Amino acid sequence: MAAVRDWVAGARPRTLPAAIVPVVVGSGVAAGYGRFSGWRAVLALIVALALQVGVNYANDYSDGIRGTDERRVGPVRLVASKLAPPRQVLAAALGAFAVACVAGLVLAAVTTWWLLLLGAAAVAAAWFYTGGSHPYGYRAFGEISVFLFFGLAAVAGTAYVQMDRMPWLALAAAAPVGLLACALLVINNLRDIPTDTVTGKRTLAVVLGDHRTRLLYAACIVIPFCVALVMATAVPLSLLVVAAVPFALAPLRLVRRGASGPGLVTALGQTGRLQLAFGALLTLGLAIHA
Repeated sequence: MAAVRDWVAGARPRTLPAAIVPVVVGSGVAAGYGRFSGWRAVLALIVALALQVGVNYANDYSDGIRGTDERRVGPVRLVASKLAPPRQVLAAALGAFAVACVAGLVLAAVTTWWLLLLGAAAVAAAWFYTGGSHPYGYRAFGEISVFLFFGLAAVAGTAYVQMDRMPWLALAAAAPVGLLACALLVINNLRDIPTDTVTGKRTLAVVLGDHRTRLLYAACIVIPFCVALVMATAVPLSLLVVAAVPFALAPLRLVRRGASGPGLVTALGQTGRLQLAFGALLTLGLAIHA
């Protein structure tokens, strides 16, 4: 029977920055325009975290019953390691999605009911990443989904529910946030190329191969800093993100030198810390730009 620590590990805490950072950055945009709302920001954070935990448990369940996680290096897999029965992991995923839906329903009620469509799309994207008969995560579309939902939708959506409008700055800030979220998935899939190839899981990393996937990871790390430099022409304090460059060097070095297995698990954690540092600095620059 899975212990509490196993369930926590199964939620994959190292991926949670992908949920936290876009909400914080979107709130920074709202603060910069003098429209920050604390309780709406908290609800948006609950939605994002619940979706992230839900997709992690859903992936655990779907990959586990397919047998694609049996020889994988990295975080605990509850189903594949037989620590928990599939039905319990499925229930955990559905419970997390339910929490996201309740928080999202409240936000929709005080802003616009069109948010329900975005929420439904987010839950569907979370489930069908590895679930269903034709999971798109097995067809190299995972990074696109992450960019859209943990970049564009999360940043812009968080700003919108607090401001009741969509400023251009929210869309601009969504690009680097989405790319850093993609970096987490890219390095995760880079680590899993050997096992995914054997099990027939055609992630983008499998399609590109080891070398080009490492280049893609580097691009997902470097381009956000370039976008911030462009944003600095309108918001000079976005240059604060330059202070996050040291956080990028360690994972880039590991990936460039050909790290694999446990080395990429380390790089995954470092990428999460980079995303947190970048997001905090960008939020600060956006919040006080006015």
